[in-house]
Amino acid sequence: LISILVIILVSVMSYFVFTELKDKKKIKISDQFNKAVAEYSNKNKEITKNTLIDLISKKDTTYSPLALFFIIDNALVTDQSSVNKLFDVIIEDVSLEKEIKNLIIYKKALYNADNSDENKLLQILNPILNSESVWKAHGLYFMAEYFYSKNEKQKAKQFFNEIVLLKNANQDLVVESQKRLNRDLSE
Repeated sequence: LISILVIILVSVMSYFVFTELKDKKKIKISDQFNKAVAEYSNKNKEITKNTLIDLISKKDTTYSPLALFFIIDNALVTDQSSVNKLFDVIIEDVSLEKEIKNLIIYKKALYNADNSDENKLLQILNPILNSESVWKAHGLYFMAEYFYSKNEKQKAKQFFNEIVLLKNANQDLVVESQKRLNRDLSE
């Protein structure tokens, strides 16, 4: 009986110690992110970049994506392959909710839109396009507009039609797709 009580007591105490350590780690990461962002200037770009890359490597569900987006917004890393590697760390290694992960995949496609071919973009968006994600319609619309801008109207039409037929599609995207089909892609 005493052994069981000791085991229960140690388990409960271990849980609270673990939770406290986890909270302290989160606060430390939060402080590190806030300090880097608050002290950011043209004079200390390199220091800010290195701090934010370090935060990404900590694989925090909140601050790793925020660090990546701050890096992109402020052009702290301009090499596309380096930024894609940072995206991959967040997509593959950070324990995010499925729809948040899909949003980051979609943002990766947006980031790569100007400098990638259709195969690369489809490869990036594949996890979304082959799912029932709320971001599927956005991915389809992105690819439809991509093909339309490349004057590949048949491919664009296929993607717009898929949006119209999608059951859980964003209604604004359905309306815009229908307009594009009727106005620009009708035969």
